[in-house]
Amino acid sequence: MRSAHVDVLIVGAGLSGIGAARHLQDKCPDKTFAIVEGRDAIGGTWDLFRYPGIRSDSDMYTLGYNFKPWTDSQVIADGGRIRDYIRETADEAGLQKHIRFGHKVVKATWSSEDAIWTLETCHKASGETVTMTCGWLMMCSGYYNYEQGFTPEFKDRDSFQGQVIHPQFWPENLDYTGKRVVVIGSGATAVTLVPSMTGKAQHVTMLQRSPSYVIAVPKRDALSDFLRKFLPEMLVYRLGRTRNILLTATMYRLSKTFPMAIRKMLMSQVRAKVGKDVDMKHFDPKYMPWDQRLCAVPSGDMFRELKAGRASVVTDHIDSFTPKGIKLKSGAELPADIIVTATGLDLQLFGGMAVVVDGKAVQMTETMNYKGMMFSDLPNFSNTLGYTNASWTLKADLIAEYVCRMLKHMDVTGTRIAVPRQRDPSVEAAPFLDMTSGYFQRAADRLPKGGSKAPWKLFQNYVLDMNLLRRGDVVDGVMEFAKAGKPQAQTQAEGHKVAA
Repeated sequence: MRSAHVDVLIVGAGLSGIGAARHLQDKCPDKTFAIVEGRDAIGGTWDLFRYPGIRSDSDMYTLGYNFKPWTDSQVIADGGRIRDYIRETADEAGLQKHIRFGHKVVKATWSSEDAIWTLETCHKASGETVTMTCGWLMMCSGYYNYEQGFTPEFKDRDSFQGQVIHPQFWPENLDYTGKRVVVIGSGATAVTLVPSMTGKAQHVTMLQRSPSYVIAVPKRDALSDFLRKFLPEMLVYRLGRTRNILLTATMYRLSKTFPMAIRKMLMSQVRAKVGKDVDMKHFDPKYMPWDQRLCAVPSGDMFRELKAGRASVVTDHIDSFTPKGIKLKSGAELPADIIVTATGLDLQLFGGMAVVVDGKAVQMTETMNYKGMMFSDLPNFSNTLGYTNASWTLKADLIAEYVCRMLKHMDVTGTRIAVPRQRDPSVEAAPFLDMTSGYFQRAADRLPKGGSKAPWKLFQNYVLDMNLLRRGDVVDGVMEFAKAGKPQAQTQAEGHKVAA
């Protein structure tokens, strides 16, 4: 079965996909587009995850879109509020009619002769293969597997007589009242679950193999609440957004320049909040700040639960599961009625979609990232990947804007193909992402390469990316433009520049 051809096909109706469609609608109103979504609802991550306390780990002034203000006073927002914000954005722009729900993209095939992507999707309800075609493919499907999370192999797991749950698939009516809960993990999900479950659970223990950096952040923005009394909503939003971008960037830069000083500061704020009875070894990571993402604790909620004794942290390795809990390498046993494996994500590019260019299967490990949004030798194809050291949406907005500029340039020049070519022998291959987080390390052998310098180097820097993506020329000597056939540089494309 074949559906109508569109100029742009967006894969994913989450935060990135809805934002991309809104940018496209605003900046390229003459372009036809559709959104393909494998699930049956808008929201992506924020619709999928339903575990207790699910919330952002970035403030909503930066996780929100640059075109739509976040008006709620809760700036570290729970998942339901974020989901409502995304749906409201879609409704305001009339995007619902453009979304094909329940269509999972299985394969994308590019033809240079026709300058067209052909996508094979599986319609979930019928099992039927539906074919769609487009001129430009925008991947907004995130970077992890929606169908499974990551869970290590635990010895004797089947012997445990209680429930084992992964946060990605939280049971809708789980009753943990009066239960002893062990949360395995030390990342954002774990530090969210622990304080959210203590109100009902008998006790919640966070079992971590190694500590992470955690930092208390305000859940509400008192200054913005005050300014709303006098200033327009959009101005308040932009002021808060600018302030938080600068604060985050400054914190990151200081962490990289003075890691020991920032480490000491982070440890000190934890000590002040958890009290003298909590062993600080549980908050003493082996790595430096921002080698992995910091874990945000809104209003210090987890620290309060630890200080009150309703929750605890154990740092040890798991030996095996037992009928009544978990046996540790130290010999101790943690009793549990429910074990939550907050052990991370299964990183997966493009939702597992196969990519073929002119009859040849593309191995993403053989490609190189271009400007954090495209890949060498992959025509008319963009991928939305947010920041690891700041809000996801900051980068998502920039990528969507850049794609719109690219499409305008191609219209002006009469070209139909845009493909980045890496022909600079001085560019050395580098890791795609410079992060030590487990889910990145586990997938390192499946990721594209990064480069040693621009435009192949992935900058985790919003200011640099604004200059590169919002203001930089789309004609940069690396991007090749063509009309049809095998992509080659077109002299008529040179000299045409698209204004920011």
